[in-house]
Amino acid sequence: MYELYTAVLRAVLPCTHEKITIFRGALKRIASSMAKALQVEIWRGDANGAFVRYAVPREDNQTILDVVTWVQRNTDPCLSYRFACRVGMCGSCAMTVNGKPRWTCRTHVAKVLYGSDRLRIEPLRNLPIIKDLAADLTPFSEKWQNARGRFKGRKSRHDNLDRVAPASNERQQANAHVECINCAVCYAACDVVKWTPEYLGPAALNRAWVAYNDTRDADRTGVLRAVAKAGGCLHCHTHQSCTEHCPVELNPAAGIAGLKRATVRAYLSGTLKGGLKG
Repeated sequence: MYELYTAVLRAVLPCTHEKITIFRGALKRIASSMAKALQVEIWRGDANGAFVRYAVPREDNQTILDVVTWVQRNTDPCLSYRFACRVGMCGSCAMTVNGKPRWTCRTHVAKVLYGSDRLRIEPLRNLPIIKDLAADLTPFSEKWQNARGRFKGRKSRHDNLDRVAPASNERQQANAHVECINCAVCYAACDVVKWTPEYLGPAALNRAWVAYNDTRDADRTGVLRAVAKAGGCLHCHTHQSCTEHCPVELNPAAGIAGLKRATVRAYLSGTLKGGLKG
């Protein structure tokens, strides 16, 4: 192949030996890249769609998001997916890769191939599909609100700020769970969410645990009331899938266990009215 291209170049261009050497090097790199091409299956369409196969050149230090972006820019501009920061901060690029939910901007191809050259990329599970790799996060966000994960203040701007001791147990518990980026990876990994659609899910309950441990909150009992309802913390089976898959290495299962203990204590003390529902 190289000899053919060289002959063509000599026939139509005043090529020097140096130019021919450069051209041959470029051809070798292209051929090497295509020889190592990834065979990528990507979900296309809505819930009734199907996988479409693409050949993507293999690159060093290539991430899953790089692969999806290459397909969108070079092969299929209609491919829909979601991303923003590309540095593991926003949580928007999560997808299912070879059967597991992952954030794609920080997941390298070499980590998930397991000696193969095939990738299967699909939207997050347990969520409606908008199109292609873009999942509808509305149920996820609504459950986050239903778990009463938002802060409820008790002071005005005219009052002095509450002091929170950094070494207090409540502060330490909040610190261990507050860095959630709402990527929904834990939600997609959770079997209980799959079995029980009303289950609030690990991310929402993890946030509720942070709110409960915020001593400045005006209604900490209200947090327990929200998570003690049907589909709340007592519905968790402690499979630990959320902790296993969390890309920022949080432990939502530990937070849910804390909520279970807190709700039972509140119920036995009479603070929590209406009973517990699992």
